[in-house]
Amino acid sequence: MPIPEHSPFIEGPPQDASAPVGSADYARRKAAEAVLSRADALRRGFQASFRDQVVEGIYTQAAMLANRSVKREGEKHWDFDQRIDRIVTSPVWGLPIMLALLAAVFWVTIVGANFFSELLFNGLMWVDGQGAALFAWMGAPWWLTGFVWNGVYRGLAWVVSVMLPPMAIFFPCFTILEDLGYLPRVAFNLDWIFRRAGAHGKQSLTMAMGFGCNAAGVVATRIIDSPRERLIAILTNNFVPCNGRWPTLIMLATIFVAAEFPPAVASLVAAGTLVLVVLVGVIFTLVVSAVLTRTWLKGAASAFTLELPPYRRPSVLRILYTSLIDRTFFVLYRAILTAAPAGALIWVLANVQIDGASATAHIAGFLNPIGRAIGLDGAVMLSYIIAIPANEIVVPTLMMIYSNSTGMVEDGGYELIRQMLVDQQGWTLLTAVSLMLFSLLHNPCGTTILTMWKETGGSWRWTLLGALMPLTIAFVVCFLVANVARLLGAAG
Repeated sequence: MPIPEHSPFIEGPPQDASAPVGSADYARRKAAEAVLSRADALRRGFQASFRDQVVEGIYTQAAMLANRSVKREGEKHWDFDQRIDRIVTSPVWGLPIMLALLAAVFWVTIVGANFFSELLFNGLMWVDGQGAALFAWMGAPWWLTGFVWNGVYRGLAWVVSVMLPPMAIFFPCFTILEDLGYLPRVAFNLDWIFRRAGAHGKQSLTMAMGFGCNAAGVVATRIIDSPRERLIAILTNNFVPCNGRWPTLIMLATIFVAAEFPPAVASLVAAGTLVLVVLVGVIFTLVVSAVLTRTWLKGAASAFTLELPPYRRPSVLRILYTSLIDRTFFVLYRAILTAAPAGALIWVLANVQIDGASATAHIAGFLNPIGRAIGLDGAVMLSYIIAIPANEIVVPTLMMIYSNSTGMVEDGGYELIRQMLVDQQGWTLLTAVSLMLFSLLHNPCGTTILTMWKETGGSWRWTLLGALMPLTIAFVVCFLVANVARLLGAAG
């Protein structure tokens, strides 16, 4: 699938090869070709570190000139920054510090979000009860009450309660690191890894944006100048879990992993599990980037000079605005718009009876062989089909299907979910691992797909590749993991 000529993703202007021999245009074109050919020959003779050596020489000379002409009095703030950078950008300590900070952010998010999610959910369910009672007092038909309150409203309540508390904690923590000046150090630490995969070092920054929302991560790829490498970043951004997938991953890490440890360390184990999931996503990002750069998007990784900014004191007002207004409420508003019709669809499928069973049960039964092949079941497959507009409703949809309810279940507690999954449905650790992998690798949500289409200049070819490629990878990986585990005697 080569990049089409004259598309927004082909590097360099189109060449005019129609100039007649002997004309001035022909002579200029041949002279330009000779210069480019000579430059390419010289470039191939340089070492891979030539650009870095040139940049280092420029900055060394600039530092010498600055030291001769500038006198500093008092504290040397820049020297303090350099001391910190010797640690956080160290080949030995840089990546471990980055992973430790990521684990700390996850731990704070998990510990803080659980309490507020339950509190918010209970409040929204109280409104649900009052609204249903009001409709009954008004004499509204049962189907209208069920459609509005058990379908649309309860779907929105689930999305708000599971999304708002984690985002209200995760995004400020992420924005603090961004405002502090740490994120450019992350790009510096990961640059060599992405370069070996044929991708751009700035892709690490767009990947980090994907932790909040993959659509935002796709938009953030505009910072990459190379059209080829920007397209690679767009196609692989889905492999980092977005905020819509965190509820599912946090639930699985808490119920199936952290529950096996003492309560004092359970949250730390859950955070460590999420870091491991993120590392798996980063590995797939690098592998798929390497495959793309050697097949459909061939080319050498372009070099870039990253000037590390000085550390600065985070601005409280800027953090609150960026994390809450510009990120949290924007993503939440998008999720609400997509969750409302999804909740309505769930209610309709649950209340349409065919041969004594709901349409939900029939569809889940039809999808069950596919789900079993990858370590899951038909209910999970149906949940992900319904949740294409918003991944946040996967868990409530799954609970509704398992409980044979005619609307989304009211109780969102982890204890009820554990009883339903383990005691009633027979879920095992293999089921949880398969769902973690599928949740991490499957197709992006509807908003991200639409954003990919816009950012690729309306190219359906690249948009379909960005949607179907991760879905195919998810099925292949889960199939291999589930069947290898079964051969080794694992239950599930």
